[in-house]
Amino acid sequence: MKYNIDNISTPWLESYGGVPFNLDYPETSMAETVLATAEREKDFTALSFMGRKISYTLMAQEIERTAKAFHALGVRAGDRVLVCLPNVPQAIYCLYGLNLIGAIASMVHPLSAVGEIVFYLNEASCDIAVTLDQFYAKFLDVKKQRPISRLIIARVSEELPFPLNVGQKLLTERKFPKIDPEGGAVLTWKEFIKGGESVSEDVKARKDPMTEAVVLFSGGTTGVTKGIMLSDLNFNALALQTEAMAHERVNHAKMLAAMPVFHGFGLGVCIHTMMVAGGTSILVPRFNVKSYANLIKKNRPNFIAGVPTLFEAITRNTYLDGADLSCLRGVFSGGDSLTIELKKKFDKFLADHDAGIRVREGYGTTECVTACCLTPYNKEKEGSIGIPYPDTYFKICKVGSNEEVPYGEEGEICLTGPSMMLGYINHEEENASTLRRHEDGHVWLHTGDLGVMDSEGFVYFRQRIKRMIVTRGYNVYPSQIENILEGHPAVQRSCVIGVPDELKMQRVKAFVVLKDGRKDSPELRESILEHCRAHIAKYAMPSELEVRDSLPTTLVGKVAYTKLS
Repeated sequence: MKYNIDNISTPWLESYGGVPFNLDYPETSMAETVLATAEREKDFTALSFMGRKISYTLMAQEIERTAKAFHALGVRAGDRVLVCLPNVPQAIYCLYGLNLIGAIASMVHPLSAVGEIVFYLNEASCDIAVTLDQFYAKFLDVKKQRPISRLIIARVSEELPFPLNVGQKLLTERKFPKIDPEGGAVLTWKEFIKGGESVSEDVKARKDPMTEAVVLFSGGTTGVTKGIMLSDLNFNALALQTEAMAHERVNHAKMLAAMPVFHGFGLGVCIHTMMVAGGTSILVPRFNVKSYANLIKKNRPNFIAGVPTLFEAITRNTYLDGADLSCLRGVFSGGDSLTIELKKKFDKFLADHDAGIRVREGYGTTECVTACCLTPYNKEKEGSIGIPYPDTYFKICKVGSNEEVPYGEEGEICLTGPSMMLGYINHEEENASTLRRHEDGHVWLHTGDLGVMDSEGFVYFRQRIKRMIVTRGYNVYPSQIENILEGHPAVQRSCVIGVPDELKMQRVKAFVVLKDGRKDSPELRESILEHCRAHIAKYAMPSELEVRDSLPTTLVGKVAYTKLS
């Protein structure tokens, strides 16, 4: 199918060079598209996981087994299942297995706090969850607050080659709590898969690719976490667009997949794009700079994608000293702004390590899966995030309106295209304010970001209108942290901001005003932070807590967070 839009100016077309602007998208589901790739690629490696190579044929078999196992549990088309896994093969099997039967994978961070997981379950109406054994104890606490009809526990050792699987069991997995079956309410992955062996009928659903396929969580334009409904077309379009923009052969290429699968960047670019193109995703379940560098040296990937903090970390250590990086065909930065200084620094690092490429900065939002704009392969402009993806249209509008501003004038970044979301779950008011029909007759996504477009179509990101903190590539929503802080019995009022950090780009800083009669002390501060640890994911934890007698306010009584630092 073609995605054609009329009556929209496209000054960036001349910048594409050999990249086609209009693409042909499959009218199939995500799973059908990937299984079609598997039919062609057969024995070629689809996934590489800690030394084990999983062929396309084997991956397809595991996807189909997983689909039947979910069907045996009663999961049907339109049902949502919580997938709370890091970058392990079972996450990929769940994603496509659910999609094959018309169900929806709701992907969430496995390091989320108990209260956050309860929120995700409720927001997406999930009654079944999949996680790793190391998070089993946390889910027992979740179940105390919110019933789960079936909890499926996977293990890393089940996907490892010998003897690594034995080592994983003896050195790591034996430390985790013993799994209590709870009368069938809790299943090991093996029991789960075995349950699907009795399913003899064809469980494949006839699915409209324009309908919901995946839920990812993000803060939208208000900074309040919401479930974003994304379709098969959204992901398939993103895959083909990314492949086209790469301007390098992706088929049989290797991508180091360190970005997490619960993030649009990781799921859309590092996994689905590679699975559609017939490449290999090297799964990285846990990131640290040393192991990442070793994976690059050992596997010699052709593509790496990451947030600016990843590239900063690489240049700040010696783990890749003397390494030959001539294998790289593309390095893509997203998830946060890449400073001009860091880009120069990493471009020099690449040149010093025999890579004949430069880092290409992109831009995107979870509301369009992930990337929708990328620096072209043949041209870059300092400070620019590039030009729109194929079939994706950008305009800059006056903030708070649908009125397009002239080239060079700052306003809100708006976009439309085949990767644009279906909407937020149960947030109709914000859907109406975010997805707006303009006078040209098309629906545009208002991103909540300020930017500029020049006369050649190059886009420049300025700052977020929405009050959101990005730390190590993760979105942190101040209002949620403030709600938790103010849940402590000693806290009267709070404000959370992001402050500059050399490594993280931003870190979370919290300001609190104590209730009358409460005195500041090291013990009280630790009590407040301990309260936060019980309800906030580690990456979102305040790194600094400042107690004040009062907080600055605006004329209408709101906390003037811009005056804090």
